[in-house]
Amino acid sequence: MSLVGQLHRLQQLDLELQRNQQELNEVGNQLSDNMALVAAESRIASQKEQLEDAKKKQKSSEWELEDLQEKIRQIDGKLYGGKTKDPKELVNLEREVKGLKSQIRTKEDALLGFMSQVEETDARVKTTAGELERLRKEWKQRQETLGPRKSEIEIVLADLKGERNRLAEQIDSEACNIYERIRLTTAQAVVKVERGRCLGCHITVPTSQWQKAKAGSLIQCNNCSRILYLE
Repeated sequence: MSLVGQLHRLQQLDLELQRNQQELNEVGNQLSDNMALVAAESRIASQKEQLEDAKKKQKSSEWELEDLQEKIRQIDGKLYGGKTKDPKELVNLEREVKGLKSQIRTKEDALLGFMSQVEETDARVKTTAGELERLRKEWKQRQETLGPRKSEIEIVLADLKGERNRLAEQIDSEACNIYERIRLTTAQAVVKVERGRCLGCHITVPTSQWQKAKAGSLIQCNNCSRILYLE
């Protein structure tokens, strides 16, 4: 293989390395991207706290209602049990019952609000739980699918790097330096010449140059400075 042929092969390996490294990076990002899952877990934890708080408020409201109803029962016992005879005390007891019933209506309205809050929050928890289950399944499937693919790419990269290192050791160091300098500014440092034109810049190459390139000499395009390669 000529010197330029070696550089052309080196470029093919570099491009393969680049493509595989990009795919590895993308696979790695997908494997580690669990933001949606973490967000759903955080959301359901918050919703469960809200649900527990709403249930506590509902239970507390139910106990308060029971206390008020028990007070009314006790007062009714005094009112209608026949033991209380004093008219003034009876009026006070009736007034107290009226006040307690007003409190009960207020508490019942609050209880309905807490019950509605519990129902709505419980529905949100169930919805989020379903979404969380879906995200966990997707995460598991992604790990099962992309995990092996990541290993495959890593093996390919190791093989490509090994081949590149072996080839680079065979190439003249000055030629390698020229190749690397060109690669700093363009994706392809080595380009073919077809129909007398450089495929890098599409400018016609002088006959003397492409003939030297065809003979295996390291010739750079006068216009774009890429290394010219003829098979």
